[in-house]
Amino acid sequence: MLLKIFPDKTFYPAVGNHEAAPCNLYPTPNIKTDNISWLYSVLADDWVKLGLPEDTRSSILSGGFYTTVIRPGLRLISLNMNYCTSDNYWILIDSIDPLGQLKWLIQTLQSAEDNNEKVHIIGHQPPSQCTAAYSWNFNKIVNRYENTIAGQFYGHVHSEGLIMFYDEIDSKRPVSMAYIGPSVTTYSHYNPGYRTYTIDGQYNGSSYWTLDYHTTIMNITASNLMDEPRFAREYDARQTYEMKNLFPSGWDDLIQRLASNMDGPLMGLVYQFHTKSYANGTQCDHKCRRGLLCEFLSARPEDPHACDSLPAF
Repeated sequence: MLLKIFPDKTFYPAVGNHEAAPCNLYPTPNIKTDNISWLYSVLADDWVKLGLPEDTRSSILSGGFYTTVIRPGLRLISLNMNYCTSDNYWILIDSIDPLGQLKWLIQTLQSAEDNNEKVHIIGHQPPSQCTAAYSWNFNKIVNRYENTIAGQFYGHVHSEGLIMFYDEIDSKRPVSMAYIGPSVTTYSHYNPGYRTYTIDGQYNGSSYWTLDYHTTIMNITASNLMDEPRFAREYDARQTYEMKNLFPSGWDDLIQRLASNMDGPLMGLVYQFHTKSYANGTQCDHKCRRGLLCEFLSARPEDPHACDSLPAF
């Protein structure tokens, strides 16, 4: 269907939790009584048909992850985040790096740094939903390669959001951030939505950072009333949030502004867009708003001091 509707386009997939059967369960390589090679064989064939180069096949077959060059100077890394989340009971046996994927990630980022490439990382589950051991190691990797990683993009949670990465020594210095895009599912009462990113273009010295994005939603109520899909451009990030740029420093500035006026209208808009305009700011009290802002502040679970900077309840 993708090939038919979008001819001559290249797709860069990331494996999700519902691809497995049973859902969420991805056996680790040391499990000899069960394996998931049947899935990776299908994904390798299908993803190459969708435009991935043949040299991605071997890593897809070994674990559903890969890397490829999108254009000279920009590399993509697609991670299989199912080997980091507690929903995958198999990793209770080994939650540090059961697939060797983090080691591979370091090697790939080092090669990109050596070759002056910028990197975009995509994955299904955001690192904030990983086990503590995996997530904290991932955070160290992001810290080390902050000048190479130009973007991180995740999904899974159905609502939209972001997560910040701060320097492990200077906790106030933002080094990276990750976008959590909305879903086209309602799950179970939100509006369907999708996001379009504008990326710094191909030229000598390009940052390849996200310059702006806009989110489009389908209004379920209006669509049902009119008996046809009703799409609307929900918002544009830079204009709505009055941001100079969408670098980590720009998002940190927004978070500081939100924290200083948590009960104000701007934080209300953030909550509204978080729900894909199913709800508005009046339906999120101070505790709700602080909790949402706290989610944005750390990519590491079980971080007891991540939200110390936020005003108390």
